[in-house]
Amino acid sequence: MKRIAVMTSGGDAPGMNAAVRAVVRTAMEHDVETYGIRQAFAGLLNGEMTLLSSREVSGILQRGGTILQTARNEEFKTPQGQRKAQRILQEHGIEGVIVIGGDGSLRGAMALDRQGIKVVGVPASIDNDIWGTNMCIGVDTSLNTILDALDRLRDTANSHNRGFVIEVMGRNCGYLALMGGILGGAEIIVTPEDPPTMEDVALALEDAYKRGKSHAIAVISEGAPYRTTDLADYLNSRHTGFEIRITILGHTQRGGSPTAFDRLLASRMGVAAVEYLLAGQTSIMVGLDGREISTVSLADATTKPRLISPQYFKMAHTLSR
Repeated sequence: MKRIAVMTSGGDAPGMNAAVRAVVRTAMEHDVETYGIRQAFAGLLNGEMTLLSSREVSGILQRGGTILQTARNEEFKTPQGQRKAQRILQEHGIEGVIVIGGDGSLRGAMALDRQGIKVVGVPASIDNDIWGTNMCIGVDTSLNTILDALDRLRDTANSHNRGFVIEVMGRNCGYLALMGGILGGAEIIVTPEDPPTMEDVALALEDAYKRGKSHAIAVISEGAPYRTTDLADYLNSRHTGFEIRITILGHTQRGGSPTAFDRLLASRMGVAAVEYLLAGQTSIMVGLDGREISTVSLADATTKPRLISPQYFKMAHTLSR
């Protein structure tokens, strides 16, 4: 194998650039050229590839986002689009592809595999919703962003005797809400997996008020069974003792310089992805298993649900008292 390609796909995650850098420099160590596919699968279908040298990936380790950029594409989801992608890769002499991204991106990698392209996936999803890895690239940075926001909002909530409902990302997985709530000292946490009722949230805030607390915080996942605005309206109608305010953190959770943990994780995964690809292993995803980098099949990574340990929900309940 003398020529491979790398892409970043789906939602951006802090640490993607570190992974791209690791892929390029590890490939160079094995005398293999690396082409960067810009704009993910959309760019692939347009033949947007650039040879990446050590210079192109120099100075990107600390940068958030992705220098290769990312975009959604409907054409690639069709059999015709997938065959077109296979032909373009062959025309460019690409013998293997490393796909860095979340669940949808890994499904795209599976589609390339079905076209006979050797592929290795690297999990990068701030929701931490991919089976087969303890942690995805970008999760730690996003969680630290959430904690910084929680700490700042607690200051103003305490000053004004207010309650804050803080919405974080997590459409199908409540990992960020749960960990952010535990580490940020929230009174109650709402996740898709184990959602309390709006009545439960009101009771938790009322209890905090009765215990003499000067503020209260509820953290809610964007994938909760009810909207954040509806919850805030309900809480205000219940007169919990706190004046309720809403903060939706949104895409601030995706940005920023990756933490030391994410830089190291992304670098390790990028190195491993190249080494496995050059060793002839394909249709796999690299992942963090304990302290070690291991592999799982792309089929398992894209079909098995990533579950949060029940112990964390129990911990959240205990520490919120």
